[in-house]
Amino acid sequence: MYEQGLRLRPDWETVLSAVVDCALQLDVVDPERIALNGWSLGGHLALRAASGEHRLAACVADPGLWSVAAGFRAAAIGLGVPPEQTARLGEMDESWIERLQAAIDADPRLRWSVRQRGFWVHGVDCLRDYLASVEHYTLDDRVEDIRCATLITVAENDSLGRSAPTVFEALSCPKKLLRFTAAEGAGEHCEMRNRSLLNQRVLDWVDEQFGES
Repeated sequence: MYEQGLRLRPDWETVLSAVVDCALQLDVVDPERIALNGWSLGGHLALRAASGEHRLAACVADPGLWSVAAGFRAAAIGLGVPPEQTARLGEMDESWIERLQAAIDADPRLRWSVRQRGFWVHGVDCLRDYLASVEHYTLDDRVEDIRCATLITVAENDSLGRSAPTVFEALSCPKKLLRFTAAEGAGEHCEMRNRSLLNQRVLDWVDEQFGES
């Protein structure tokens, strides 16, 4: 990606379809038992991919993330931006863009994830263009196209997982929702303090889908 200047793209089904095409050329791959597992932003990308790549037998989204823009919209409102201004993030008044930029620059984690990493992977050089680009990362008009068995996870204290129940309810395919708690040591983003528990439950579910005991 770095050498070729490739950028992140919302139509992840295009990316995954090429991967499946390649995988199906391998003798070790069973075309009836392909599972996709995505975590963090991959939780959204996996669901988006499953909406268009129907050779998947199973999909795991950790967590079930409906929209990337939703988090930025909530953060903007928290900073005092009028809700009507956040309907289209890339079109907010410059004064609000500047306020958001100041908040991002004041937080080392946000500065890295948005200004340093986010701008680069999205191929933009300013916050307005970045916010406009993340609006395309949504399951709007896509979630109903997911057909394979789908597992949605949500950790108790993971802000990115807030939309997981909404994703789960919108799915019309065979589905399951797994909740993880702080008491289990798995209440943070992507269950990072107890990935072993996550792996056990997710792989048990995959075995159920593929008929393994």
